[in-house]
Amino acid sequence: MVKILEQGAWLVDGRHIVEEGPGAERKAAELAGRPVSRDEARKGTIAWSILESHNTSGSMERLKIQFDALTSHDITYVSIIQTARASGLERFPLPYVLTNCHNSLCAVGGTINEDDHLFGLSAARKYGGIYVPAHMAVIHMYMREAMAGCGKMILGSDSHTRYGALGTLAVGEGGGELVKQLLGQTYDIAYPRVVGVYLTGKPCPGVGPQDVALAVIGAVFSRGYVKNSVMEFVGDGVSNLSADYRCGVDVMTTETACLSSIWRTDGNVKDFLAAHGRPDDYRELNPGKTAWYDCMIMVDLSAVKPMIALPFHPSNAMEIERFNENPGDILREVEQSAAEILGNTKARFSLTGKLEKGRLRVDQGIIAGCSGGTYTNVMAAASLLKGKSTGSGEFSLSVYPSSQPVLLELVKNGTITELMTAGAVVRTAFCGPCFGAGDVPASGSLSIRHTTRNFPNREGSKPGEGQIASVALMDARSIAATAANGGLLTPATDLDPAEERWEYRFDDTPYRNRVYSGFGSPVPDTPLVFGPNIADWPEMPPLPEHLLLKVVSFITDPVTTTDELIPSGETASFRSNPLGLAEFTLSRKDPSYVGKAKEVRAFTKALADGKAPGEIAPELEEVFSALEAVPEFGAILGKSVSLASAVYARKPGDGSAREQAASCQRVLGGGANIAEEYATKRYRSNLINWGMIPFVLDGEPPFSAGSWIFVPGVRQAMERGETVFPAYAAGKGSFEKITLETGVLTEDERAVILAGSLINFNRKKTS
Repeated sequence: MVKILEQGAWLVDGRHIVEEGPGAERKAAELAGRPVSRDEARKGTIAWSILESHNTSGSMERLKIQFDALTSHDITYVSIIQTARASGLERFPLPYVLTNCHNSLCAVGGTINEDDHLFGLSAARKYGGIYVPAHMAVIHMYMREAMAGCGKMILGSDSHTRYGALGTLAVGEGGGELVKQLLGQTYDIAYPRVVGVYLTGKPCPGVGPQDVALAVIGAVFSRGYVKNSVMEFVGDGVSNLSADYRCGVDVMTTETACLSSIWRTDGNVKDFLAAHGRPDDYRELNPGKTAWYDCMIMVDLSAVKPMIALPFHPSNAMEIERFNENPGDILREVEQSAAEILGNTKARFSLTGKLEKGRLRVDQGIIAGCSGGTYTNVMAAASLLKGKSTGSGEFSLSVYPSSQPVLLELVKNGTITELMTAGAVVRTAFCGPCFGAGDVPASGSLSIRHTTRNFPNREGSKPGEGQIASVALMDARSIAATAANGGLLTPATDLDPAEERWEYRFDDTPYRNRVYSGFGSPVPDTPLVFGPNIADWPEMPPLPEHLLLKVVSFITDPVTTTDELIPSGETASFRSNPLGLAEFTLSRKDPSYVGKAKEVRAFTKALADGKAPGEIAPELEEVFSALEAVPEFGAILGKSVSLASAVYARKPGDGSAREQAASCQRVLGGGANIAEEYATKRYRSNLINWGMIPFVLDGEPPFSAGSWIFVPGVRQAMERGETVFPAYAAGKGSFEKITLETGVLTEDERAVILAGSLINFNRKKTS
C-alpha cells in the first residue's frame, strides 16, 4: 500500500524511478538518453520551478519568498492586523482574504465573535482586503474556489493551508510571517527537501481521500520522514483522482509535518478551475525529463482500504478491517497511551467499554471542514445513506458542507433532502468540529470525524475537571456506513458502494452577493471598528545582555501540540486580547504555568526597579549567591541580569499554526523555549517572531521544573551570529555548565530576537 524508499531517487520521464545506490546515476542516464547530474535534476521538480519564480534572494540555497496571496481566519486575523498596524501598515500590498469560519457559532465571551468580524470587515475596507462573512465558506474551500491557481504560492495563518492539488505551493505559518508579507518583507528559508509521492493505481469504491491520507501519515509521521519538506505528488495514479479527491488528500499532508505540497496537474484540474470561472489560472505542471527527490514514497491507491486513526493523533492509523479483527487489545493499548498523555487527572478514559460482542459502537459522526465537507465527500456519504436511517439512539451524524456554493448545489440536486431524511443534521460552513468548538462530544464519548485532527484536549475535553472525549478520524464514506449501521464501526466497502461519478456545477452567486472584494481599492479614511475585547500588544523588552531563565514548565511527552501550549475551543474567545488569552496558556497541560510565569515576571520588574535579590524572594537570593561561583558572572552586576521564564519540552509545536502558542508565553514574560527538537518550522518561527530564543539541548536535560539557567553574554553572542551558547543550569546549590544551540538563524531572525519581537523590529526599521 505505502512503500518508502529510504534514500533519494531519480524520476525519469515522470514514470521511471531509480533509487539511489551503486550505478543509479548511470541507469538514470540510460533511461533519460543523456548524461544526468543530481544538481541539475533537483531543478526538474515542480517545487523548484515554483520556488524559483517566487524567490527574490538570487540564491536557491537561501530563499526569500514573496507570495501571491495571503489568507487568515477569525482566530488569527485580528492579531495579525494589529501587529502589522503597530509596525506601520498602510495598505494590503497583495490579496489578503479574511474568512470567518472558526468563531461563527461559539457563544462564549458575549459579543466577541461579531466584534472581531466587524473589525475584519472594517480592516478589509481600510486596507483593501477580501472579507468572507461567517457561514459562507471555510477558509481553505474559499481559497480553492477563488484564489488557488497553477504555479502560485499562497501563505496562510492556518496550518492546513494546502492547495497543492490545484498546482499552488501553499504554506501555513504563524501570523508573524503574514505580517512580514504585508510590510513588503520576505519569507526566508533554506531550500527545503523535496519528497516525491509516486501514486499508482485507482482507489476502490468506498475508499476516500481521508483513507489515502491516513495511510500515508501513518507510514511517515513517527519517523520524521517528510518533516519540513515539500511533498510532490507525481505518477500516473494522480490522473485517476478527481481534483476534489486530490484536495482531500492534500489538505491532510499537514499532519505529516511537511512544509508544503504540490501535485502534477492535468485535465481534471483544468476542468475544476474552469468550472470555478478561472480557466486562465490553469497551466500544466509536471516534473522535468529527469527530477531528483531527496526521498520517495510510493503509494498503490488500489491497495488502500478504509482507515481509522485512533486517538490521539492522525498517525495512529490502521485499516478498519484490521481493527475489527482485534478491537479489544488495540483499544487497551490506546487507553494505556492515553493514561500517559493525560497524566494524573480526574478524567478516566475508557474505550473498551464501547465494545458490543466484539464490535466498537461509536457515539457520534461528523463530516466537516476543508477535508470532509467537500462536494464529492458529502455526495458519497449521502449515496451510502440513501433509504437508510442513522437511528434514534445515542449516535448522531452532522454534516457541514464546506462552502455556501457547495451547499447550494447539494440543495439543488436533492442531496440535502436525502441526508436530512436519513436523520443527519446539516449545518453551515464552519471549522468548529476541527478545533473543538462545534458538536463537542459528551464526556466519555467517541466521535468519528472526517476532519483534520484528533489531538488530546482538543474536542472540549477538560481532564482536570473530569471531562474527556476522544476522536477517531475516518473518511466520510465509512462514517456514513457506520451511521447506516447504527453506530457500529463499519468500513464503507462493506456496503458495496458504486463508483463515484458526480458532476458539480459551481454557482458563485452567494459570493458575488455577500463577499467584500476590496483588493486594490483601499479606503484609508475608514475607521477600524474596535470591540471592547480587542486590545493592543503590551510592550515587550529587547534581548538583555545576560539572561537568567527559570524553567516554569517541564514537559517530557514525546510531542507537545500547540493545542496543549494554548488550548483551542473556549479560549479562542479571547484571541484578540493578548493578556486575556495568555491566562489560558498550558491550562490543560500544566495548570500551574501561568502563576509561575507571572511570578518570574514580577521578579524581573522588581530587579529593574533596583531591588536586591534578597529583598524580592529567598529563592532569588539563593540563585544569585550560587551564580557568584560562575566565572562569567564575576564581572556582572546583579542589576544587569534580566530574568525570563522558559518552557522545556522534548518536541513542541506539532499542529496548529496559531502564533498564540508562542505569543501567550511572551506576554507572560517568556524568554525562550528549550527542546530536543521543534516539531514544526512554523512553531519555531513563531517563537522567533515574538522575541523568544528557540534553544535546542542535545540529550537528557540536567535540570527540571523550577530550575534556573544562566546564559551569560547572550546578546553579544546573538549579535555575532553565534549558534552555540554556553550556559549554566542550577543544580544543588551550584550551576553546571551546559550547551544550548539555536541552529542557523537568518540575519533578520537574529535582529527580531535582539529587538524583542517582530513589532519592535519593524518599529526600529521605520523610526
